[in-house]
Amino acid sequence: MVKVVFFKSGETYYGFRETGHAGFDEAGRDIVCAALSAMTMLIINTVETVWGSDVDFKMSDETADLQVVVRSALPEYEDNSPRQYAISGLLYSYYLQLNDMLEEYYEYLDVDCIDCDVDSVPSEI
Repeated sequence: MVKVVFFKSGETYYGFRETGHAGFDEAGRDIVCAALSAMTMLIINTVETVWGSDVDFKMSDETADLQVVVRSALPEYEDNSPRQYAISGLLYSYYLQLNDMLEEYYEYLDVDCIDCDVDSVPSEI
């Protein structure tokens, strides 16, 4: 099962951590893992390329667990309000999409959300 934990501060989403493997099908045929990988890369590429903001992206070589933190989703790190709202909205959209996926893939996916300060998110994967 893949566990995805989203990080938010108040109502602002600023990152997530993905751990585990879906186990829906064999490697290379697992549509749950493929969907998560595609959406994760869409978020990273959109934030970096479209919005020109930094993404703190870490991935374990052994497990492929990953963590994404985007400080510019938070108003205290981003002076450009439209950019800050767009980035936070993109992360929130990912949260909503994964919750929709739970309806069909609840045996392979778990989604949670924690309210925590960006400086208290563990740095190790």
